[in-house]
Amino acid sequence: MGSSEEHRIVSRLGEVLVDRGMTLTQLSQATGITLANLSILKNGRAKAVRFSSLTLICDALDCSPADLLDITSKQ
Repeated sequence: MGSSEEHRIVSRLGEVLVDRGMTLTQLSQATGITLANLSILKNGRAKAVRFSSLTLICDALDCSPADLLDITSKQ
């Protein structure tokens, strides 16, 4: 996969937040991750996610990475 090729990973952060009754602002406060960075992840604009950030998010939402990320099928 070249750097110009789009990735197929999809963020489910918005869905998980709704399921947990939590706002992005509350998640930011719970994790220490900036609202801007969480918004980028939630809206599918992130190019990469640090494992440390993913761990903080999973801990705050009591979920696993598989709950937060999905992959679209090959075309």
